[in-house]
Amino acid sequence: MLASELIAQIENYAPKSLAWERDRIGIQLGDPNQEIHRVMTTLDVRPEVVDEAIARDADFIFAHHPMMFHAAKDLDLSNPQNAMYAKLLAHNIVVYAAHTNLDAAYPGLNDWLAEDLEIVEDVEPLLPNPDGQTGIGRIGNLAEPTTVAEYAEFVRETFNVAHVRVIANDLQRQIQRIAVLGGDGDSDYEAAQAKGADAFVTADVYYHTGHDILAHDMVVIDPDHHMEANAKPKMAQLVKTWQKTYQWDLDDVFVSEVNTDPYTYI
Repeated sequence: MLASELIAQIENYAPKSLAWERDRIGIQLGDPNQEIHRVMTTLDVRPEVVDEAIARDADFIFAHHPMMFHAAKDLDLSNPQNAMYAKLLAHNIVVYAAHTNLDAAYPGLNDWLAEDLEIVEDVEPLLPNPDGQTGIGRIGNLAEPTTVAEYAEFVRETFNVAHVRVIANDLQRQIQRIAVLGGDGDSDYEAAQAKGADAFVTADVYYHTGHDILAHDMVVIDPDHHMEANAKPKMAQLVKTWQKTYQWDLDDVFVSEVNTDPYTYI
């Protein structure tokens, strides 16, 4: 099958119109008209991920985070990022990214996060689009109330991280209505609080924003931006479903095994 066929289906599922204006989504590198046979899904496109793709004969990478957050200023191959681009081109690997459009899609990344976090009742977008279904973030209720401390431990286990950062005035407070926003969402804690959230799960909370959160008596649990890695198996399952539905001629669809979290917790 052609890469363009898979791209069209991704864009049908997560329309580019849902993405933030400055988001560098879409095809990142390669020829959309080439034949593809092996699809790998990943959170980030990093040199070690590209090496894995080459080793496993992937010819299409479906990523959540865009590969080119910053445009290349030259083609100096002593730069690891440029060398990565050269490897991708040399091995005819197409790279495609669906970022904030996949965040906002229904069902999309934030629905997957809500499911993982057992937010199961009355789930709706935290920052809805006019259609009421799509939008950034999700908010809803746990089946049963729990404490901040207990839920923070659950979040840590769910995302398989060594630690989570908790911003709360009372770790024993009862919580049940939970908001989640994958990635960097610290600026939206007030929106979560305004919609009745007892706690907000998001990442990359800025130090001084943490003080503001405490002053507003809100609860925020930060499990690290890598929380979005749950997109990898979900994206792979999407492609497998489409493969079966449309009878695509693909040899394999698989999840990258490389952990691209840049942080080490000591």
